[in-house]
Amino acid sequence: MAKSSTKTRGREDRPKDSPSNADHAEAGFCRRLLTGAFARAGLGVFLLWLALPPVGAWPLAFVAPLSWILLIRRDRLPGKHPYRGIWLAGFLFWLAELYWMTMPHPSTSVGWLASSAYLACLLPLFIGLSRVAVHRLGISVVAAAPVVWTGLELVRGYLWGGFTMASLGHVIYRWTAMIQTADLAGAYAVGFVVMFLAACSGRQFRLTADEHRPLWPALAGLLMLGAALAYGYGRMAQAVDEPAARIALIQGSTDITLDMGHEKKKEMHDEHMELTLETVSNHPSLDLVMWPESTFYYDIMSYEEGAAVPEWWSGTAEDFEKRLAQSADETRKYVGKAAQALGVPLLVGLTRRHYEPRGEAVYNTAILATKSDQHADTFDKVQMYDKIHLVMFGEYFPFADKLRFLYQFTPVNTLSIGLQAGTKPVAFQLNGLCLAPNICFESVIPQVIRRQVNELSAAGNEPDVLVNLTNDGWFFGSSELDLHMICGVFRAVECRKPFLIAANTGISAWIDGNGRIRQEGPRLAKTVIIADVAKDGRKGLYLWWGDLPAAICLLCCVGLASVGWRDRRRRKE
Repeated sequence: MAKSSTKTRGREDRPKDSPSNADHAEAGFCRRLLTGAFARAGLGVFLLWLALPPVGAWPLAFVAPLSWILLIRRDRLPGKHPYRGIWLAGFLFWLAELYWMTMPHPSTSVGWLASSAYLACLLPLFIGLSRVAVHRLGISVVAAAPVVWTGLELVRGYLWGGFTMASLGHVIYRWTAMIQTADLAGAYAVGFVVMFLAACSGRQFRLTADEHRPLWPALAGLLMLGAALAYGYGRMAQAVDEPAARIALIQGSTDITLDMGHEKKKEMHDEHMELTLETVSNHPSLDLVMWPESTFYYDIMSYEEGAAVPEWWSGTAEDFEKRLAQSADETRKYVGKAAQALGVPLLVGLTRRHYEPRGEAVYNTAILATKSDQHADTFDKVQMYDKIHLVMFGEYFPFADKLRFLYQFTPVNTLSIGLQAGTKPVAFQLNGLCLAPNICFESVIPQVIRRQVNELSAAGNEPDVLVNLTNDGWFFGSSELDLHMICGVFRAVECRKPFLIAANTGISAWIDGNGRIRQEGPRLAKTVIIADVAKDGRKGLYLWWGDLPAAICLLCCVGLASVGWRDRRRRKE
């Protein structure tokens, strides 16, 4: 009893300000968080966030990876669970960088969290695999870091449909001479160069007072920088700037939601028509007018013989077939009539509803209306392209073709069905000029655009100009607009083709084959860009071998992962 009484008195007599074990534990956790792997990795991701839009302090791209390089070089990572802290730092970065994903629809917040959690895994993988190369195989961090980084960026270029926004190389898109290596191995090559230069700088830091500071990494960095700039200026000097067509990019400014009604869509259509009429009046020598995606008010219809009769039709199958043929003929002329009123060929984005024996299919379609081959003053020649690469959760929902009720919880619930993917690229012919259209986020995926260019070239229709129709109005002027436009810069360099972007609310742009932004529209404002595009006859290795160099880097990552797994298994045994 005495012992029990003594213990009780000890607790009661403790001063109220005396810290408890819980207070010590909390203080220790905070100290480990601020001095451990989380803080060191977090410094790098914070600097990278500052380098990217919306801040755009792009020179920090060469500084941000330094803290990661030092973590790779350390004999031991700080903290009890360092990779958890590194993942957390990456997770917070992607939450901040991709916050715009929450804007279109409440359900897209799920994609925001899932994408951030998945992309955050790349940073601990980068540090872990690079540490295997440095500490297990004796490879210099100067060689290991850029190879591992490039391999992991290739993974996110393909996994879950692919996502390359906010890549390391994208940060320096304004430094035109430095991004010319993209025609060798894509934007991955530019990221490789940036990480190589950062690794060379990071190798100059001494982790201990008696550590030797070698000279060769500084020399290697200078050689890489000099080679990249020499190649860049050399390739830029080969460009030919002889205008082949004058194209007007119409940018309206109507913020929208994915489930907007017909009134909002009509407002957006009228806004673009008003801008176009004014533009045609001021620039009578236009060869083409481009509207953004989904800004044309009217849907068009098409059908196949034996199309299934929908449930909502109350008449007979014969009456439905007659009505379908009539509607298809009428709606097909909508764009031509608009072009006729303008007197200029018109390229617009709209919805196409196609009726087939399996039922109704909905496509995101680009349509070009040009003058008839028979009637010189009639715009009744129509060329169509259906979007091939769809956005998961935004334009379709996995497995919802069998479980259609899932669409009630997605942004495409107004369609009752998801969008269908097109089957092939299309070359639009315009007075001797060949245009290759792509829609919305197709420009984010490098292999999609490369495949389109190669397939069209193999068919004898090599594109002269790449055109992107997009509607970013549901992102309300956020940094998504910048990140999306930057992807167009790199597609231009990779394919050596001028790249034109018509975007509702911005950012519309005229980008030449060097990736130089010749004109750029404002965000959340109406504007018109007049682009005098030129044919670019240059060819790059990226069109030939594609992602092969980055794939070799990915194979190195797989080899490093197997070495790390084997060593860990041996230690456990």
